Amino acid sequence: MTDLERAREFFKHDRYATDATGIEIDEVSKNYAKCSMKITDIHKNALGHVMGGVAFTLADFVFAIATNFDAENPTVTTVSQISYLSSPKGEVLFGESRLIKDGKRNCFYEILITDNSGTDVAVVNVTGTHIVK
Repeated sequence: MTDLERAREFFKHDRYATDATGIEIDEVSKNYAKCSMKITDIHKNALGHVMGGVAFTLADFVFAIATNFDAENPTVTTVSQISYLSSPKGEVLFGESRLIKDGKRNCFYEILITDNSGTDVAVVNVTGTHIVK
C-alpha cells in the first residue's frame, strides 16, 4: 500500500472533511499534504460566493494530514489564523502545507489555499501542539 493509499484509508474517518465537504487527499509525505475540493452549491452562501469556512476547513484538514500522517505522536491545532485574499475564480480549491518549524512540543505551518485558475484564495497560519504520550 502506498503512502497516499494509507493516508486516504486513515483519514476517511474524518467524515466531515471527506464526506460532507468532499475533500480529497492528493499528495502526502512527512510533514506535507496537498488536498483538493471541487466547489459545489453546498459550499456557497446566500450571495452565491464560497463560504469562508470552506477554505478554513480545507486548511484545517491539510494541517491534520501533514502533522499526523506517520507521526509518532498526534498533533492538534492550538492557534489558527486565516487571511482571505480573494474569492475563488475556478471550480476546484487546493490546500497545500508548508512546514515552517517543527519543534519538540510545537509546530508551525502555513497552508496556502488556491484554485485551479491560479488564484490565491487564502493563507492560514497554524500552530500545533504535539501530544507527547
